[in-house]
Amino acid sequence: ILPTRHIANVDVFEVIAEPSRRAILAALLDSDRSVGEIVDQLPLSQPTVSKHLKVLRDGGFVSSEAAAQRRVYRLRPERFTELDQWLDPYRTTWAQRLDALDAHLDRMEDS
Repeated sequence: ILPTRHIANVDVFEVIAEPSRRAILAALLDSDRSVGEIVDQLPLSQPTVSKHLKVLRDGGFVSSEAAAQRRVYRLRPERFTELDQWLDPYRTTWAQRLDALDAHLDRMEDS
């Protein structure tokens, strides 16, 4: 599945292109966090973090659940799996090219 597939009319590349959203994803990498905890980690205001979290949620990258008086956000690995699958052919191509370069350099060294 190509990650350009739209979820709630949001292109995943548009979602992750925004540096603040990537910073929020990084903040959620090691644990689930509330909006306040994300705000404490990043140089962003609460309204800005909330706006970006909505885009990330609409894009399928995060989910949230109510926990008492706050909402806790967590990463949704499925969306990252789609990106990884889309990137795989490029990764394979570059690995092959780097292997060929390595072999060429070895031959040059042996000459």
